Amino acid sequence: MRLRSLLAVFAARGVSWIERHFLHAKATSMPGKIALRIDPHVLGPLAGKLKKGSIAVCGTNGKTTTNNLICKAIENSGNSVLCNRAGANMESGVVTALLFGKEADWGVMEVDELSTPLVFPALKPSYMVLLNIFRDQLDRCGEIDTVMQAIISALEKTPETVLIYNADDPFCSYIASHVKRTIPFGILEDLHLPQNRVVGGRFCMKCGTMLEYDYHQYGQLGAFHCPQCGFQRAPLAFAATQVKLSGGISFQVGDNLIHSHYSGAYMVYNLLAAFAASQTIGCDAETFQQTIDQYHPKNGRLQKFAVHGTSVVLNLAKNPTGFNQNMSLLLQDPDPKTVYFIINDHDNDGNDISWLWDVDFEWLAQEKDLVVYAGGHRMNDLQVRLKYADISAQLVKNVAEAVKLTQALPQERKLYVLTNYSALAPAQRELHALSSQE
Repeated sequence: MRLRSLLAVFAARGVSWIERHFLHAKATSMPGKIALRIDPHVLGPLAGKLKKGSIAVCGTNGKTTTNNLICKAIENSGNSVLCNRAGANMESGVVTALLFGKEADWGVMEVDELSTPLVFPALKPSYMVLLNIFRDQLDRCGEIDTVMQAIISALEKTPETVLIYNADDPFCSYIASHVKRTIPFGILEDLHLPQNRVVGGRFCMKCGTMLEYDYHQYGQLGAFHCPQCGFQRAPLAFAATQVKLSGGISFQVGDNLIHSHYSGAYMVYNLLAAFAASQTIGCDAETFQQTIDQYHPKNGRLQKFAVHGTSVVLNLAKNPTGFNQNMSLLLQDPDPKTVYFIINDHDNDGNDISWLWDVDFEWLAQEKDLVVYAGGHRMNDLQVRLKYADISAQLVKNVAEAVKLTQALPQERKLYVLTNYSALAPAQRELHALSSQE
């Protein structure tokens, strides 16, 4: 390692120590920023610590969950792993994750899609797991074309990378058409899910003809084909069949039964992607299932809390598809419930929140006895959007108030807290503090 790189690593480790011991922060990104300021090329030497290779996990929704499942499965198979578990997925977060420890067998890195052209040439991932591409953070990402071109550009710079991708997604499939070595996964049956009002990916990325579907799952995901040029879902190397979504989820992949107490069609895709990646690098199915059984997220993704007798579920929902899948999940819950939406408009959320009008809040209007609260910096905009969906939402300033109001209702209820990106960590801290008072 060059002297400049050594200085960058030394300084970054010092910053990490100060953040953790004096500021009581997680130090998931700032050390990497300092290292990159001193040596913009420090990622390359740090990636040299990975003896067997690395896996980059990308996609609009589900990156953190899938990344952490892959990491844990590899660890449970007897390997050492460096991983950005907290979800700091820009270049600085990847650098921070690689700062500590002399060597590791594998690196498992969640990578922001627009950061791939910066990260991939230095990291040189052995595999890329691509989950999905949805409209997200329009004022940062622009339209989907921008995101796809960024990923294609990154993969062109690392032609040795094997792409493990969601073949049910036409956008992921289009990216895969630019890659030599691919491993497609998907769901090989119709799940008969309610369809979204606003759907992207209607037209073939190759010729512009409207795509046709044998069946849709959600969003643009499904068994698609172009009647004009032949662009279609590839034959699946890892195919989920016999999918069950009630009482948790379960599905078959060949002779292997995968099951989890978590719910939602999107979790089928997350688990299937993690299974495909784990199997590809040599993890056995039994170890993977044990990993799922032991998986209890503490990063705000489907994280559960108990606050003075009230069950609270916290989850991230940062774009129309994410919101719709979260609402599908809570509508499967037959018990009385309350939902607290928190919407901010910081830079990491996207200042443009017009995407709220693409969310199918109208689904909730059909739910009897549902109580809805609106919060965050854009609570008033959210309240107006909900009004147009025939949902009356009370404005609530914080999670503690939402819990108090829920507990004051005449019937015991579960509280779902759904937040966009910048609101997630504050909500999580508040729930930790409230639950610690038990």
